[in-house]
Amino acid sequence: MKSKVDLSILIISYNTKKITEECLNSIFKSLKGTLIQFEVIVLDNQSQDGSVAMLKKLSSRYKQLSFIESDQNLGFAKGNNLLVKRTRGKYLLFLNSDIIVLDEAIEKLYQYYRTNEGKINFLGGKLYNQDMTPQPSCGPFYSLPVIFGALFLRGDYWGLTRYSPYKPKKVDWISGACIMTRKKIFQEINGFDEKIFMYMDEIDLLYRAHRKGLTTFFYPQAKFIHLGSASSNKRTYPIIQTYQGFVYFYHKHHPKLKLNILFFMLKLKAFVSIIIGKLLRNDYLINTYEKALKIIQVD
Repeated sequence: MKSKVDLSILIISYNTKKITEECLNSIFKSLKGTLIQFEVIVLDNQSQDGSVAMLKKLSSRYKQLSFIESDQNLGFAKGNNLLVKRTRGKYLLFLNSDIIVLDEAIEKLYQYYRTNEGKINFLGGKLYNQDMTPQPSCGPFYSLPVIFGALFLRGDYWGLTRYSPYKPKKVDWISGACIMTRKKIFQEINGFDEKIFMYMDEIDLLYRAHRKGLTTFFYPQAKFIHLGSASSNKRTYPIIQTYQGFVYFYHKHHPKLKLNILFFMLKLKAFVSIIIGKLLRNDYLINTYEKALKIIQVD
């Protein structure tokens, strides 16, 4: 008979062998001696870097660790939905494979969630860059003014689009790199949208939750290092995925007029970036935003 599980920790790994191993070791170090009954489940998204062999080795060392070996790259949303079906815990913690847990961060996040369960439905911790500078990891939903700020006004720099509070705070969304919730709540809102392969998954999830009256909070006392884009390798891919995410999100949740305004802003950003790229002879800017432009033109 399997023992009771309070918390299920879910991780997706894709060609991040070393980083995933560091993440897992930090989890078990953080939870050493805890009274929380927990399990850690990893989905390997068809990695080709020896990740599976590493997971087999670690699962023999940590009895709470198990993994699923996928024969295809399922992406973030579909992969996490699959993992949730395999969980036994009442509570879920979604962690990116490029997260390093600091001190007792998981225990702190769990206890804060349990203590405030009457008013909190989704909870995220404070993320740091590798140099321990705060990483903006929560913010307002992407209304058109917010998107304008993100595209043209360095919104993150001014705290218009993403930020990192120093006190517990109710927010619209938290980073998908670290999300705690109840399994029942996650299932009631039908989990992540599997039409989103990567990026904007958490925005869509928490927007749907918000429309059902569910709340999202940020808890800075639970601290994690987030290496960021560890499985993306280059900056072009996240930009393309963000463009696709914005377009899909507005198709799904907003009227045609707002979608057209979004298209105009995305095209303007792409045209301006291409012009700057040509003036500076920057092939990265040119190639990246030519690809971004095709996403809008196809629609």
